[in-house]
Amino acid sequence: MSTGVRGRRLVVGLYLGIVAFTGVIGYLAAGVVDGITPPAFLFLIEFPATRLGLAAYGALTIGLFLGVLLWLVTIVSERVDDETPGASDEESVVDETDGESVDSGENGADDNRRDEETTDEAGADDH
Repeated sequence: MSTGVRGRRLVVGLYLGIVAFTGVIGYLAAGVVDGITPPAFLFLIEFPATRLGLAAYGALTIGLFLGVLLWLVTIVSERVDDETPGASDEESVVDETDGESVDSGENGADDNRRDEETTDEAGADDH
């Protein structure tokens, strides 16, 4: 049961939903709680302590902070190397054509020896 919503579209949809939800909560909170002091966005811009003021303050605050966090995650995810975890630059090189890890040559002889040992062990059981 796939809805076709994936990746960035899903993240942007969740982001907008959370920001809208925060605005609604700010609007409802101003109607329920008395004596609210006017909030200051980033300690600089003061919003009125009305329903719309608190809704705007909540949506802008969450939108800014969550947006910055998502932006940082995007930057980090673009710069992360797709190499094999724990492999050094000398041990593994990522083939740009298919993204698979390719041995650089130093470990190729070691791998061949390991394959031969495995074959010898398997052959010894047959005798």
